[in-house]
Amino acid sequence: QVQLVESGGGLVQAGGSLRLSCAASGSIFSINAMGWYRQAPGKLREWVATITTANSANYRESVKGRFTISRDNAKNTVYLQMNSLKPEDTAVYYCTALRDGYWGQGTQVTVFA
Repeated sequence: QVQLVESGGGLVQAGGSLRLSCAASGSIFSINAMGWYRQAPGKLREWVATITTANSANYRESVKGRFTISRDNAKNTVYLQMNSLKPEDTAVYYCTALRDGYWGQGTQVTVFA
Protein backbone atom coordinates (compact mmCIF):
# COMPACT_ATOMS: atom_id res chain seq x y z
CA GLN A 1 0.00 0.00 0.00
CA VAL A 2 1.34 3.38 -1.01
CA GLN A 3 1.49 6.10 1.59
CA LEU A 4 2.68 9.68 1.55
CA VAL A 5 3.32 11.12 5.00
CA GLU A 6 3.97 14.84 5.44
CA SER A 7 5.65 16.39 8.43
CA GLY A 8 7.30 19.63 9.45
CA GLY A 9 4.37 21.98 9.61
CA GLY A 10 3.84 24.31 12.52
CA LEU A 11 3.34 27.83 13.79
CA VAL A 12 5.88 30.43 12.74
CA GLN A 13 6.18 34.19 12.78
CA ALA A 14 6.20 36.08 9.49
CA GLY A 15 9.70 36.10 8.04
CA GLY A 16 10.51 32.75 9.53
CA SER A 17 11.22 29.40 7.92
CA LEU A 18 9.90 25.87 7.92
CA ARG A 19 10.93 22.74 6.09
CA LEU A 20 8.23 20.28 5.11
CA SER A 21 9.02 16.66 4.40
CA CYS A 22 7.01 14.03 2.59
CA ALA A 23 8.08 10.41 2.91
CA ALA A 24 6.75 7.96 0.36
CA SER A 25 6.35 4.26 0.95
CA GLY A 26 6.17 1.72 -1.77
CA SER A 27 7.89 1.82 -5.11
CA ILE A 28 6.32 4.95 -6.57
CA PHE A 29 8.84 7.56 -5.63
CA SER A 30 11.48 7.07 -8.29
CA ILE A 31 8.99 7.08 -11.16
CA ASN A 32 6.86 10.02 -10.12
CA ALA A 33 7.29 13.73 -10.33
CA MET A 34 6.37 15.02 -6.88
CA GLY A 35 4.39 18.10 -6.04
CA TRP A 36 3.31 20.27 -3.16
CA TYR A 37 -0.12 21.86 -3.02
CA ARG A 38 -1.79 23.92 -0.34
CA GLN A 39 -5.30 24.78 0.74
CA ALA A 40 -6.19 27.77 2.85
CA PRO A 41 -9.50 27.95 4.75
CA GLY A 42 -12.37 28.72 2.41
CA LYS A 43 -10.18 28.50 -0.68
CA LEU A 44 -9.50 25.96 -3.37
CA ARG A 45 -6.44 23.77 -3.23
CA GLU A 46 -3.63 25.38 -5.24
CA TRP A 47 -0.42 24.15 -6.72
CA VAL A 48 2.80 25.33 -5.05
CA ALA A 49 5.75 23.51 -6.59
CA THR A 50 6.75 20.47 -8.61
CA ILE A 51 9.96 18.54 -9.00
CA THR A 52 10.43 16.00 -11.76
CA THR A 53 12.36 12.75 -11.60
CA ALA A 54 15.18 14.65 -13.31
CA ASN A 55 15.16 17.25 -10.50
CA SER A 56 13.67 20.01 -12.60
CA ALA A 57 11.63 22.32 -10.36
CA ASN A 58 8.81 24.75 -10.98
CA TYR A 59 7.04 27.13 -8.61
CA ARG A 60 3.93 29.22 -8.46
CA GLU A 61 4.80 32.86 -8.88
CA SER A 62 4.01 33.92 -5.33
CA VAL A 63 6.56 31.57 -3.77
CA LYS A 64 9.42 31.94 -6.25
CA GLY A 65 12.61 32.96 -4.52
CA ARG A 66 11.23 31.97 -1.11
CA PHE A 67 10.42 28.25 -1.42
CA THR A 68 12.68 25.45 -2.63
CA ILE A 69 11.52 21.96 -3.52
CA SER A 70 14.00 19.10 -3.49
CA ARG A 71 13.99 15.34 -3.42
CA ASP A 72 16.16 12.59 -1.98
CA ASN A 73 15.56 9.45 -3.99
CA ALA A 74 17.59 7.33 -1.57
CA LYS A 75 15.20 8.30 1.22
CA ASN A 76 12.04 8.40 -0.91
CA THR A 77 11.45 11.86 0.45
CA VAL A 78 10.54 15.21 -1.06
CA TYR A 79 11.11 18.46 0.81
CA LEU A 80 9.76 21.97 0.68
CA GLN A 81 12.02 24.56 2.26
CA MET A 82 9.97 27.66 2.97
CA ASN A 83 11.74 30.89 3.83
CA SER A 84 10.51 34.44 4.35
CA LEU A 85 7.09 33.10 5.21
CA LYS A 86 4.09 35.39 5.00
CA PRO A 87 0.67 35.18 6.65
CA GLU A 88 -0.82 34.44 3.24
CA ASP A 89 1.23 31.21 3.15
CA THR A 90 -0.99 29.86 5.93
CA ALA A 91 -2.62 26.65 4.69
CA VAL A 92 -2.64 22.91 4.91
CA TYR A 93 0.18 21.67 2.70
CA TYR A 94 -0.15 18.40 0.80
CA CYS A 95 2.34 16.40 -1.17
CA THR A 96 1.36 14.34 -4.15
CA ALA A 97 2.83 11.79 -6.52
CA LEU A 98 1.79 13.39 -9.75
CA ARG A 99 1.80 10.44 -12.12
CA ASP A 100 0.02 7.97 -9.89
CA GLY A 101 -2.25 10.42 -8.11
CA TYR A 102 -1.44 9.64 -4.49
CA TRP A 103 -1.87 12.32 -1.83
CA GLY A 104 -0.68 12.72 1.70
CA GLN A 105 -2.89 13.69 4.61
CA GLY A 106 -1.54 17.23 4.83
CA THR A 107 0.39 19.26 7.37
CA GLN A 108 -0.74 22.59 8.77
CA VAL A 109 1.40 25.68 8.31
CA THR A 110 0.34 28.80 10.18
CA VAL A 111 2.20 32.08 9.77
CA PHE A 112 1.34 34.92 12.13
CA ALA A 113 2.25 38.58 11.72
